[in-house]
Order: sequence, then structure tokens, then C-alpha cells
Amino acid sequence: MTAPAAVKQARPEASAPAPAAPPFTRETRLAAFETLLARRILVLDGAMGTMIQSYTLSEAEFRGARFTKHGRDLRGDNELLSLTQPEIVKAIHEAYLDAGADIIETNTFNANRVSQSEYGLGDIAREMNEAAARIAREAADGYEQREPGRPRFVAGALGPTNRSASISPDVADPGARNVTFDQLADAYGEAAEGLIAGGADFLLVETIFDTLNAKAAIFGIERTFERLGTRRPLIISGTITDASGRTLSGQTVEAFWNSVAHARPIVVGLNCALGARQLRQYVQDLGRLTSLPVSAYPNAGLPNEFGGYDQTPEEMAALMRGFAQGGLVNIAGSCCGSTPAHVKAIAAAVEGLPPRIAPEIPVATRLSGLEAMTIPMPGNAFVNVGERTNVTGSRKFARLVLDDKFDEAVTVAREQVDSGANMIDVNMDEAMLDSAVAMTRFLNLIAGEPDIARVPVMIDSSKWEVIEAGLKCVQGKAVVNSISLKEGEEPFLEHARLVRRYGAAAVVMAFDERGQADTAERKVAILTRAYRLLTGVAGFAPEDVILDPNIFAIATGIEEHDRYAVEYFEATRRLKESLPHARVSGGVSNVSFSFRGNERVREAIHSVFLYHAIGAGMDMGIVNPGQLAIYDDIDPKLRDVVEDVVLAKR
Repeated sequence: MTAPAAVKQARPEASAPAPAAPPFTRETRLAAFETLLARRILVLDGAMGTMIQSYTLSEAEFRGARFTKHGRDLRGDNELLSLTQPEIVKAIHEAYLDAGADIIETNTFNANRVSQSEYGLGDIAREMNEAAARIAREAADGYEQREPGRPRFVAGALGPTNRSASISPDVADPGARNVTFDQLADAYGEAAEGLIAGGADFLLVETIFDTLNAKAAIFGIERTFERLGTRRPLIISGTITDASGRTLSGQTVEAFWNSVAHARPIVVGLNCALGARQLRQYVQDLGRLTSLPVSAYPNAGLPNEFGGYDQTPEEMAALMRGFAQGGLVNIAGSCCGSTPAHVKAIAAAVEGLPPRIAPEIPVATRLSGLEAMTIPMPGNAFVNVGERTNVTGSRKFARLVLDDKFDEAVTVAREQVDSGANMIDVNMDEAMLDSAVAMTRFLNLIAGEPDIARVPVMIDSSKWEVIEAGLKCVQGKAVVNSISLKEGEEPFLEHARLVRRYGAAAVVMAFDERGQADTAERKVAILTRAYRLLTGVAGFAPEDVILDPNIFAIATGIEEHDRYAVEYFEATRRLKESLPHARVSGGVSNVSFSFRGNERVREAIHSVFLYHAIGAGMDMGIVNPGQLAIYDDIDPKLRDVVEDVVLAKR
């Protein structure tokens, strides 16, 4: 085993003792990180795998003394080297630090239980992470001592695993998955615990090709923070795989960011798959979407026919200097195929250039499927939520699901989107169904249909376990329909915090311990209380709160029901005036329930109701977009009668 020249030359020479300076603590180092991000472009290290390959280690060298009798081949398990060849891992870190890296990543890209199970080493994943973080921390501390006053940061690397929660491994079964959200969340949480114990300054969820994997990582990491009673800042880095500008699982840059923004990272960026020339436009796109610092660490060009990388340090550095001159980045680095020479050239290329200045991003409700959906504020864009993928609202859909004809049920969703639905409401609350299983299967199936999956999903159920099953299936930013104060504040807040941790917005019903509200006064009181709890206690952004003031059937023959629509309009008006950035929604077909069977009248009632509700401030409604009459096209005589009924004038 011979150390490559790049590493040998990078080892620092002995120097005179530096002037005494107080050593950095984790707190002072992180404070310095935030300060430096605003002052200059920080430099991230380069590829760990490329450098390990340059050692041409044998199977025996990967095994070390500890794993000589392990029953599987271990050559290629780079993360194992933190246990069997720690001096090599440390030498690589030191080479990058000597090249000018401010941030080094731990040797933990695949150090998780899911990926390590391929080698039969899942049980030591946590140990790998802790050992790798300690090695990196030791290397960084050594350079801080050599250059007092200059902090060196350790990023705990959390790669995407070798499995996907969104993509079927079986072309014959688009609903199949080879890993679950829970398995991923557990694996990431365990890895994060090891990284924290080993001294990582922050955690880096990187090379995200499937955003659902990243959401599981965020969920598992948050759970670990809660259990340990300590936190570390997060950096999130996605991967655009080709010229389509999408992740491998199909999301655009904006959809990806909408899906993971709930993690509230300190930096967001893009890495891997593309060279700097190809990645630049997507880094630019991301920069327009966020007020956070932005990182970019592309590959050393595109791979050649042998899978290697030919871009020289000088070529890559020139391209990265262009990123800096364009005001695109706060952190610049390199990924596959790069070496300390690339990092040294990049550090020199960006030195003295100012970091990106973040734009102000207007407040809006931002959701996503494969594509982003932005509901601006203020704005008059009404969101149609397709209602037909609901077993309680569509006999056709219910029959298909109950008969196990899920492939045909998928066509109902497609018809809704083709008819203009901006989002689809999915409900599986049927006594004859295992609703959680049905929800999971259906959402997994539509995830494989890009023409459907491009829009966000509203996960609709009266059962929390069904909502949670749905949240574990969607890579986009979904909407939960719904939560309420029906059982009191404690369960409401418990569910609300979980909704936020899963990265969804929430519909809140006007329902409290006394029951459903049917007057404007009660609707406003309940929803104001819920809004205050969500934004003040549960950590919700106001624009992710969607209020449902309850749409009830009118013209039932019961006099007190006649004003139900008017009470809804009044409540909507008052809520929009008093609760900043909140949205208002509702199930529109409820209002005409007394006229079921008379579709012409029902369509007219829906149209007239929406005309007044939107005027009062309603932002979205659960409707059948294929059966919405245009208000001005309704027969005037019918419209006049319906107006009187909706407005309680007769």
C-alpha cells in the first residue's frame, strides 16, 4: 500500500508554534461559520472515493485485522476504512485541508444501516459514523492549531443510500418499493447520532436523487435531535441528474426545494452527477428561490467512457470562478473525480471574490409534486383540488378500490389532473378497506405516473394513522386534510408537529371540543385559536396553515341551515382580514348535498357558491374540476334562484 503523491505532498511541514489563541468550541466555531458565510466564499473539500481509489487497496487491507473472517467481500466499502485504515482517511482529510478547504466531509457517504447491509455490516453503521467524525475532527483540530483564528469545519456526510423510497425496483410493479420511509428514517437517525458523538459541526444530507429519501433523513435526524436533547445545523444538497433539470425521482429544482425547506437548513445547494458547466444553470435557479446561503460542488466534468473524470484542476477552477463572479455561491467545492489539486485551484480561483447576496423571497404558500406549485400573496389564483380520488365522494373510485382495481383507479386521478385539478385529494376512509394500506398503495402507484405526480397531493382522512401512512409516500410537499381541536390542544399539537416534521401544510377544521362550528362567530374563534397554536407553538409558517370554516349543506328544509353558506362567506372574510398569510379552503360539494341526483342544479350551486366564496377570500376548494360551470354561463333564471338560495334570500 503506497500513499498517492497528492496525499504525500499535502502533508504539512512542521512550523514554529503559532501565537496562543483560544481554541474554538463547537459554539464559537458555528458562530464563525455564519460570519464567514457573509464575508467570503468558503471552500468545501473534494472527493473521498476518488482519493481512496488512488491507494488501490486490497481486500485484506479493507478488512484489516478486525474483519479477516467476515463472510462477504468488503473491498469497495470505503466507509469501513474509518475503522480498518483510519490513518488513510485522516491523510486524505489533511490533504484537503492543506489545499485550502474550510470544510471537510466525514467518510460516511454510505455509512448507514441500509447501505451497509449489502456488506453485512449494518450493525456497525453507528460506530462507522462516530469513528469517521472523530478522524475528521482530529484532522480539523490539527489545522486550527496550526492556524489559530481560522476555523475548520467538519460536515457529517449523509448520502442517499443505495435504495429509493419513490422509485419502484420492478418495472412490472410500479407500486413496489425496496425500502420504507421508516427504515430510512431509522438508518439516518442512527447515523446522525454517531456523527454527533464523533464531533461533527453540522450534518450534510447530500447527493439527494430521491427527495422522499431526504425527507426520511430529515425526519429521522429531527427525532435524533429530540432524543439526544441537542441539535446540529443541517446543510441540504440535491442532485440534478441530467439536462432535464430534474432529480432522478423526477422533481424540478423548485419542487425539490419546496419539499425540504421545512428542515430549515443553514445552507442549501446542489452537487454531483453534473460537471460545473452543466450544473451552473440549476444553481442559479436555486439561488432565485431561497434566501439561504447556497453551495455548489459539481463533479470534475462528466465521466468518460471508462467512468473516470478528465477535467483538470485549472479547468474546473475557471468554471467555479465563474460561479463566484456571477454571485451564485457562498460555498464552492467539488465532488466525484476531484482531488486536493482541484480544491487548491478552486480555493485560489474564488479567493477575494464576494459571496452570493441572497434575495428577499416573497411570502407564498409553496407546495410540490414533481413540479412546484406557488400560491402567491396577495393573489387571486384559485386552487382546484380534485375530489374524485375519494372513496367517500366517488362511487366509481370506491368501487375500483374495493375491487382491487388500482390500475384503473389511477385513471381517475389522471382524469382529474387532465380536467384542470391543481392538486388531488386522496381519501381511503372506507369500512371495508385497510385504509392505510390502500392509501400507501395508491400513492405509490401515482408516484410512478409523471402526468399525475406533477401536482401536489392532499392526504385526506379522519384517521391519523392513514394520514401518516400517506405522508410516508409523497416526495413532494403535500397538504394534510385535516387536523382539528376536536380532542383538545395536546393531541392537536402532537399531530401538528408531526405534520410539520413530515414537511406538509395542514388543513385545520373549525371543530373543537364542543363540536363543529356552524356560525361565523364560532368558526372564527376556533380557527383563530388553532392558527395561534400552529404558528406560535407548533412551529408552522403561517402560509402553511389552511383554514376550513366548514361548508355545510343548504336548502335542507331546516331553517337554521339556510344561512350556512353566508356564515362561511362571513367567516372567510374575517379570517383573511385577521390572520396574516393563512389560506382558506373547503369541500365545495357539501353545500349542494340536498340536491344529489340533480347534477344541473348542483353544478349551478357550486358555481354560485364559489363566486361569492372566492370574493370573500377563499383560496382553494375541493371540487370536481370537470363539472364546474362558469358563473356567467349559467342560465340566468336558474342562477337567480340559486343566488337567492346561497345567500339565504328565500
